[in-house]
Amino acid sequence: QQPADDNIIEPKDLEKFLNSRIKVEGKTGNLGDKVSVSREKSKIHVTAESPFSKRYLKYLSKKYLKMQQLRDFLRVIAPNKTSYELRYFSTKDDNDEE
Repeated sequence: QQPADDNIIEPKDLEKFLNSRIKVEGKTGNLGDKVSVSREKSKIHVTAESPFSKRYLKYLSKKYLKMQQLRDFLRVIAPNKTSYELRYFSTKDDNDEE
């Protein structure tokens, strides 16, 4: 189950956050034609012509989760080389250790 399906996170808010925070040539809000952020339902696509760090997207995603106070419940995972997913932390019962 994805966090967007549970209405915990709003993809449009994350898209707006990325649009306002992504830096191009050292300036925020300077996306221009080099970087585009688009959304399809619960997926957000970031395409860049210039070299763009995937790690930077992870950093911004974590920053967004911290701002929404969801950092304790969600984590950013890379299922393949070109994408990230937000997933719940796996909660296992810790009672069997005691």
